[in-house]
Amino acid sequence: MSEPRTAQSLGLIACHPCGAVWQGATEGAACGRCGSPLHRRKPDSLNRTWALLAAAYLMYLPANLLPVMVTSNLLNTKQDTILSGVIYFWVTGAWGLATVVFVASFLVPLFKLGALTTLAWMAQRHSANNRADRARLYRIVEVIGRWSMLDVFVVALLAGLVRIQGLAEVTAGLGIAAFATVVVLTMLASLSFDPRLTWDDAQPLSTENPLHHPPHEPT
Repeated sequence: MSEPRTAQSLGLIACHPCGAVWQGATEGAACGRCGSPLHRRKPDSLNRTWALLAAAYLMYLPANLLPVMVTSNLLNTKQDTILSGVIYFWVTGAWGLATVVFVASFLVPLFKLGALTTLAWMAQRHSANNRADRARLYRIVEVIGRWSMLDVFVVALLAGLVRIQGLAEVTAGLGIAAFATVVVLTMLASLSFDPRLTWDDAQPLSTENPLHHPPHEPT
């Protein structure tokens, strides 16, 4: 049985915006259908990813140190960071909300930063270790990215609920802007990273390897 071939080995270039595939096209040539530049890989993928990750790491500090929520009532005004807000929700019995905020605002951004850093670092080193696991890790980062703004919605929802009840007033602090910036930067870093870089130095595919079965239609 013949070995599967990659698009790059066949001289094919796919247009990212419109999906057209061209044979024999040169790097940077215009797509004959939509006019977009053709690239075998995302241009300057690793440099863009590293730059966005560095900015995200810088914004991660104010996102956790600045208040994300300001609670005001007749007696006092209280400012909470992400972690102090989690503690506040927990001790007041809102365990579900505390869990959602802790996972969405602290664990998920930290996981995305660590995962993207690992993927970019290993791709830059042309590492051959755990390629399949790294591919799964990138898919997980993409799925999580869709829920990255959950915490911002939680704060907005909480502010609305508290105002409706008339107990206090909850407003977003500067930390929520820093947190939203971290979310956007990590999403852009994920989009900038080209996962095909992981496989560029891989050995030719073998149909005898159970990890490399040809794709099949879902049942």
